[in-house]
Amino acid sequence: MTHPSKIETRGALVSDKDLSTLTWLRVGGPADWFFMPADDSDLAQFLAALDPDVPVFPMGVGSNLIVRDGGIRGVVIRLGRSFNRIAVDGNRVTAGVAALDAHVARKAADAGVDLTFLRTIPGAIGGAVRMNAGCYGSYVADVFVEAQAITRSGERVTLTADDLNFQYRQTDLPDGCVITSATFEGPMGDPARLVARMEAQLAKRDETQPTKDRTAGSTFRNPVGFSSTGRADDSHELKAWKVIEAAGMRGATLGGAQMNPMHANFLTNTGDASAAELEGLGEEVRKKVYEHSGIELVWEIMRVGELADK
Repeated sequence: MTHPSKIETRGALVSDKDLSTLTWLRVGGPADWFFMPADDSDLAQFLAALDPDVPVFPMGVGSNLIVRDGGIRGVVIRLGRSFNRIAVDGNRVTAGVAALDAHVARKAADAGVDLTFLRTIPGAIGGAVRMNAGCYGSYVADVFVEAQAITRSGERVTLTADDLNFQYRQTDLPDGCVITSATFEGPMGDPARLVARMEAQLAKRDETQPTKDRTAGSTFRNPVGFSSTGRADDSHELKAWKVIEAAGMRGATLGGAQMNPMHANFLTNTGDASAAELEGLGEEVRKKVYEHSGIELVWEIMRVGELADK
């Protein structure tokens, strides 16, 4: 099989790519290789040719991600503009994985399809599917129909809900498999009312969350009971921010990292934090919460890559 440098591509393929500029937290070391395919055929050809021993990491817009300071070994694949199309057919919406969640929600609402829960979720559709993103009691699993993907060996496949096995904030997407688009089916509604609902959601978010700060969304999952479909069991619900605050960790700092004073479940880069400081502060929060309440918080932010050499 072939080393990345020997594969002919139509998209951009570069080595030693700095990933810190591509994550919302603005931290992280370099990727050995960074590939932005021209289209799905370019992606399939690349994966089919690539040495199977070379790891592959599909990366979205970096909204819910810490790349460690030592960077990522193998190939980081990022899908760009040719993967951000949105099409509506009746009450079905098909979106490329690079389409922002907010854009999908808005275009669906204009067509009278209710996917409004996506409006305030940071990131793009690929990450939303992979993490079974949810808000206001609705989850991707509730509206998911199917996804198109390319396997690590370059095969095109259709993934169903059974294939992904949706759970709370996670799926069973095979390693190296790259989702290229997803189809959702939402209830119909009046476009004006859907738009008004999203505006109210945005206003509420801006009042309660540090949307102007450098964060990656919610840091930890809410410690709640969930069914296999990813639905919340409200009778057992707790909020991560409440148990963090109760443990005295609101506003806690480590170097340039801080648990945001406005919302205790938002890990924040105050300006010059390293990935190690951000992850280290998160682990300290987990320790303090466990000592205080016996609750073991689970990371919602994905952490990938290698630690920096000391």
